[in-house]
Amino acid sequence: MTNSESVKRRKELLIKVKDFIEEEGGIAKKEDLMTLGIDYRIILDFVDLGEIVRIKNGYYTDKIDRFSETELVAKLFPDGRLCMESALYAYGYISRKPYGWSIAINKNTSKSRFKLDYPRVIPYYTEPEVLELGSTEIEIEGQKFQIYDKERLICDCLKYEGKLERQDFKECLQSYISDEDKDICRLMEYARKRKVLRKVQTMIGIWI
Repeated sequence: MTNSESVKRRKELLIKVKDFIEEEGGIAKKEDLMTLGIDYRIILDFVDLGEIVRIKNGYYTDKIDRFSETELVAKLFPDGRLCMESALYAYGYISRKPYGWSIAINKNTSKSRFKLDYPRVIPYYTEPEVLELGSTEIEIEGQKFQIYDKERLICDCLKYEGKLERQDFKECLQSYISDEDKDICRLMEYARKRKVLRKVQTMIGIWI
């Protein structure tokens, strides 16, 4: 193959890769790219020359500014649930924006999914049967996320009190207590399942 033919072939492969990324909604996995019949060394060459971008190991996009941080998290972790500080902030229960995304995820998922420099994601590995409890949906900046409802969230905050900043812990309890949309019956049901009934009774029950 002549040099000009090689250059032409390379351009064709790059177009093929970018078209595939577009078809996949802007992010393509390594194993899916491999189905195109392109040598992985060529994919790495595209990355090295900045023609496509590696978001994290095994995930690629066509340009670095294609997604906002929120869009990226929504696309990379559709099976996760916003929890702890991320869910508190989404509900307006704390005023300080978290420095990372707290996401509850099936404990059997690959740990390598969270090996990324940006965005910062804090995984909470969860038993499959517990993962679904109190799961609902919310829209943030036009992106749909799974998130725990307020009652499940408060139970988790009580269960993992030590993982929260003291200021955030106090603020979230005060916010829930003053929330007119709270469901105390549901809170007590979840408290039994999450084994924080005594904490709910002593820290919240006296105010409601």
